[in-house]
Amino acid sequence: MLTGKQKRYLRSKAHSLKPVFQVGKAGVNENLIKQTEDVLEARELIKINILQNCAEDKDSIANELSGGADAEVVQIIGNTIVLYKESVENKKIELP
Repeated sequence: MLTGKQKRYLRSKAHSLKPVFQVGKAGVNENLIKQTEDVLEARELIKINILQNCAEDKDSIANELSGGADAEVVQIIGNTIVLYKESVENKKIELP
């Protein structure tokens, strides 16, 4: 569980990132969750964009992705979700 200070730090780090994935009308599936896990292991912090044609709620998408990838939801702002998961092999981000 992330503290408020850690979430603020991660939000500042994520500000300059570009979205890695887009969730469209197909929604969240096993393939997307697996790819999210792999990218989180490599990068630790990612953005995911939700397209307008997506029928699911952004909170439910964030919960599905974070639960499936065992990650933390840092922020949901507009149609963008920011996820964080500490890498096992190559730790890059040092939390305060």
